[in-house]
Amino acid sequence: MAIYLWMLRFGRLCAGSPGVLGPRAVVARGWQEARFQGVRPLSSGDADRTIPLPVGGLSYIQGLTRQRLINKTVGQCLEAIAQRVPDREALVIPQENVRLTFAQLKEEVDKAASGLLSIGLNKGDRLGMWGPNSYAWVLMQLATAQAGIILVSVNPAYQPTELEYALKKVSCKAVTFPKQFKTQQYYNILKQICPELETARPGALKSQRLPALTTVISVDDPLPGTLLLDEVVAAGGTKKHLAQLRYSQQFLSCRDPINIQFTSGTTGSPKGATLSHYNIVNNSNMIGDRLRLHLKTAENLRIVLPSPLYHCLGSVGGTMVSIMHGATLILPCPVFDGKKALEAISKERGSLLYGTPTMFVDILNQPDFSSYDISSMCGGVIAGSPAPPELIRAIIDKLHMKELVVAYGTTENSPVTFMNFTEDTVEQKAESVGRIMPHTEAQIVNMKTGTLAELNTSGELCIRGYCVMLGYWGEPQKTEEAIGQDKWYRTGDIAMMDSQGFCKIVGRYKDMIIRGGENIYPAELEDFFHTHPQVQEVQVVGVKDDRMGEEICACIRLKKGEKTTAEEIKAFCKGKIAHFKIPRYIVFVTNYPLTVSGKIQKFKLRQQMEQHLNL
Repeated sequence: MAIYLWMLRFGRLCAGSPGVLGPRAVVARGWQEARFQGVRPLSSGDADRTIPLPVGGLSYIQGLTRQRLINKTVGQCLEAIAQRVPDREALVIPQENVRLTFAQLKEEVDKAASGLLSIGLNKGDRLGMWGPNSYAWVLMQLATAQAGIILVSVNPAYQPTELEYALKKVSCKAVTFPKQFKTQQYYNILKQICPELETARPGALKSQRLPALTTVISVDDPLPGTLLLDEVVAAGGTKKHLAQLRYSQQFLSCRDPINIQFTSGTTGSPKGATLSHYNIVNNSNMIGDRLRLHLKTAENLRIVLPSPLYHCLGSVGGTMVSIMHGATLILPCPVFDGKKALEAISKERGSLLYGTPTMFVDILNQPDFSSYDISSMCGGVIAGSPAPPELIRAIIDKLHMKELVVAYGTTENSPVTFMNFTEDTVEQKAESVGRIMPHTEAQIVNMKTGTLAELNTSGELCIRGYCVMLGYWGEPQKTEEAIGQDKWYRTGDIAMMDSQGFCKIVGRYKDMIIRGGENIYPAELEDFFHTHPQVQEVQVVGVKDDRMGEEICACIRLKKGEKTTAEEIKAFCKGKIAHFKIPRYIVFVTNYPLTVSGKIQKFKLRQQMEQHLNL
């Protein structure tokens, strides 16, 4: 309860007056009145296509505020779309033979939400969803929101230590997962943390290491100590429980926390970025508007989503955009598969495709790419990590995605803050992450002086507006470090803004590695490698890679007299950390480049490694 109260207090971070400027924005105050003059209409001639421009030669911009923000919960938005287009396809999952209309999806979500309440979960409780993309994932995402339960997005590749940290960090009361996927044995992994599960009465787990966890829900197989998801949904279908759901919904607010996604800062320790209905409802609505979905017919509203749902791009850009704009969401594969994505485009007449740069590279490089019918394609979203200009041009040309847009954001910003318009030129899409989103402010701050940077000069990108998270779950100090009293969120990304308001991300202030769209935090891996008995010291850096964007390189200094191999180090990692965190490169070193004061210069180490590895 104490942690939950902290989250309510974090709500003030979003609700504060936008007119309060801190020292970082003091330069903007003198010319703020003039900024509204800096707008011009796009060539399309649409009334709502007016775009804001930076004014006064400084890197500050405010998105338009003409469109009203939506004060609705996710459940209210689902009800609205189910009433508006009840018979339109809402969700298609070929591998599970799932094909539901919006009316059918709403009915199933209601039963699932009612079922969750019937087994003892309440508003504000946390439920971890742990598994690959599936019908159960979408069902839990919407059902938890419908019931006021907070969904915790858990990376499906997590191993025991990582899972324990995540569930304990936010005091999950429930967790939902499939028995296994490929080599990932979910039930067995959880048993390593909670051996009591095997003999527990379903719904009444008492775990020494996870004291908050009482309820374990199996998606597919009846397993000892678990409730079966189908049974939970069936129980929720009774009149009594549905009435309980309707009663409880009276007490939900769009400002309530509804989703926790794990992210990290400069320390590398994962933090639970907490988002509200208000955050994700409005962000997804604006993503759809920027994609011009409100102008498309049903046959051109078919989103193919190979991106993971545990990421914001999937859960907000995918599921929530579908709910807000009546688009059909097609999940082609549990985990990314380029061939399956092309099959879904061809068989399901997909018109929009989402993905990270790495995903698009794999799709374009499929050996039988030319055999698929992609004539239905018109656009989509590329996000998650920097995209080379050559790739943007190839996607637009080869995948017929003339309306492709580049999106930029962070989990802490719900996530999208900059995005192209569909009619931007190929060059504008290839050389930037687009323009500011509505109801969002951005400023680029000179990191030496703390003042606004001039146009076309780099600095730290800061964001303010409705989209800023409620806070890091249970961590008020870290929240205050990220979001100042002036309500600006410091992204840690180094950016530049031009006179047209286009933003370009030129680097990262933090040392985070982005490998194929996955965020990897060097400090976390360095802590892990220090548990190896032969390792004296380790530094982890990202090195460039044509396919993944970046690969992980661990630079290891062994203890005196010790010898080992790269293969042995990688073997040590397996089963202890997620597969995508295992470094591709292991380099044994005797020293590191240092500053005069003795601090390791990671940028120099990265350069040394790229030269050593001939990258």
